Amino acid sequence: MTMGNESKTAGTFLPAQSGLNGELRVPGDKSVSHRALLLGAVNSGPVVVTGFLRAADTLATLRAVRALGVRVDEDGERLVVHGQGWEGLQEPEDVIDVGNSGTLIRLLPGLVAGRGFLCVLTGDASIRRRPMDRVLRPLAAMGVQVAGRQGNTLPPITVRGQALRGITYRLPVASAQVKSCLLLAGLQAEGETTLLEPSASRDHTERLLSHAGAPVRREPCPKGEVVVQVERAAELRLSNVQVPGDFSSAAFFVVAALLVPNSCVRLLEVGLNPTRTGLLSVLERMGAQVGVEVTDKSGPEPRGNVVAYSSELVATSIEEGEVPLLIDELPLFLLAAARARGTSRLRGAAELRTKESDRLRAMSIFLRSLGVQVTEYPDGLDVVGRPEGWESGNMKTEGDHRLAMVGAVAGAASRGGVVVDDLACIAVSYPGFLEAYESLGGTCLRGS
Repeated sequence: MTMGNESKTAGTFLPAQSGLNGELRVPGDKSVSHRALLLGAVNSGPVVVTGFLRAADTLATLRAVRALGVRVDEDGERLVVHGQGWEGLQEPEDVIDVGNSGTLIRLLPGLVAGRGFLCVLTGDASIRRRPMDRVLRPLAAMGVQVAGRQGNTLPPITVRGQALRGITYRLPVASAQVKSCLLLAGLQAEGETTLLEPSASRDHTERLLSHAGAPVRREPCPKGEVVVQVERAAELRLSNVQVPGDFSSAAFFVVAALLVPNSCVRLLEVGLNPTRTGLLSVLERMGAQVGVEVTDKSGPEPRGNVVAYSSELVATSIEEGEVPLLIDELPLFLLAAARARGTSRLRGAAELRTKESDRLRAMSIFLRSLGVQVTEYPDGLDVVGRPEGWESGNMKTEGDHRLAMVGAVAGAASRGGVVVDDLACIAVSYPGFLEAYESLGGTCLRGS
């Protein structure tokens, strides 16, 4: 997490004139790491988590779990979470600071919703702008006492756990974070909790709950809707969790290989959950040369290798129903669109305005700095591609880790380099990114 201007370090990402080439193992999946810790905290017995992502966001979850009285032993990327069931959670002695983690501030209220104590959550300046009514409103309908700033819409928030009742709730937008929060609460509620999503979102929580023996069901419906149901679970029996490589982290190097001539990058043991890999489908219809080899289907999350080669791209469009399947990769899609032949369109992505930054606005500004023609809409962008590429540009990250890494990819694909104003924020999700980038042939001049 970047804590003010004093910790910022700028960097210039230079053209990768000889291409980007090699193999990488990216760090563990951030979404799975969060959820393995949270479910392990209420498991009936210890859970061994291997491949845990040690980044700012997930370490905030580790601190939060410990603040709730759960013992966690650490050995690098291996954790042992000593869950003692739902009753093992204890009232925290202080406010829990989630740092920059939007996942944690959305999921943790569901975990403590049925416990009879007070929990107060806050975070950094970015988190305190995150809309929270989307989880607090349905939690209140289940019987939880909740409060927050500006009419219970913004952090800091308070959650006082109560006896819960199941509800039927239609999510206004497809959101894995909101869905996961309500599923965690539903595990503690009397009766059935039924959630209706307008389109499919990431299903990591459902997979891990099924792995733990919880009564959870997920069914697709006509017109792309999805119904997810859960019932009370007195105990969870989660077996050991192997966290796959984070697809969102791998995606930066996939797109970098596509955009930089003479490149071939192979990403090893990456998570291939189909609700996470929507970017691959989009890139394939843009003409990208990308191959996938599934190596393991035995766990709750399939894994495999992804290889990407330099490619000439053509424009495509993304509509609302596809957005949840690549929500974190949309800035990368927009960068790829900036090199594609024709005009690419993104719609139904207003959610990007409530991430660590307003990613639609930030990407619009950045692409224009590259000389790319962009039209901005409330829920998306039109991008007129420049197959000939760009000279140079400037990325103002606003402390957003994903924007910083997009700037790195753009720099490798440039002719004159891209300046990124904050390298420190990358540690939120990928602490070793710069070293991995340089191991493939990329160059970053730090402090420039």
